[in-house]
Amino acid sequence: MSGPAGGGHEMKLLRHLGSLYVRIGHVYWAWKPTILGLAVLVFVPLGAIDALVFHLDVSALDLDSGLKIAALALAVGAVTTTGLLGEVFFSGAVAVSLTHPHGKRLPSPFEIARQLRYGRLIGVDLVYVLVVAAGLILFFVPGAILFVFFGLAGPVVELEERSVRGALARSWRLVRGNFWFVFWVLVPIEIVGDALGEGVASLVHSLLGHGFFASWLAESASNIVLSPVFAIAAVLLTVELIAARDGDGPRVNQEPSLVTA
Repeated sequence: MSGPAGGGHEMKLLRHLGSLYVRIGHVYWAWKPTILGLAVLVFVPLGAIDALVFHLDVSALDLDSGLKIAALALAVGAVTTTGLLGEVFFSGAVAVSLTHPHGKRLPSPFEIARQLRYGRLIGVDLVYVLVVAAGLILFFVPGAILFVFFGLAGPVVELEERSVRGALARSWRLVRGNFWFVFWVLVPIEIVGDALGEGVASLVHSLLGHGFFASWLAESASNIVLSPVFAIAAVLLTVELIAARDGDGPRVNQEPSLVTA
């Protein structure tokens, strides 16, 4: 009895995952002008920060050993923070883009930027980075679990206008009971995205060298192309789980509307 039942559950999960991955690809393609425009606004400045950190030679600084360790820790923290912005801040921006009221004209990246709740998104991002990094340092598994449970907080901020604490708590409640479904969406996208991003960065460095501008271009290009996939996945998951839990909720526009308001 348990074997067939378990197999049926696994097949249902696989079909559900396959359906969602198809939707992610469809939404990415349909909304690519707006989403890639947003990605340029977010990740070009962040790419510059990453490039500066990568080219910072802490050992050359005139500091004692304690301050050098602190500087190195800050550098690593800066890279980690900017890397995870794609999972939190950018997913909030994509949530605004994909759920704008039907019938209005396609919003520009600058219009979307004016609607964002920057303070809340940055607050969620900082908490997310700290708890996930702490979990990964301790035993790795807690970090992966927290990565999944809090991975929907960015879209929740924008879709439901919640506070930092409220968004994190809401993300936890939405994922609870759907952990493996959310896990098999967010974690593979994150792992594959990081691997592809490293490939893009290596290609840029092989062509342009390892100077500051090459590093800036490499970081920016990989994030602009790949981070939207994670953000779209997080938004679609959030919308679906809100509807499943509450019976109704925000809706994703499958095709951008070009009708003027």
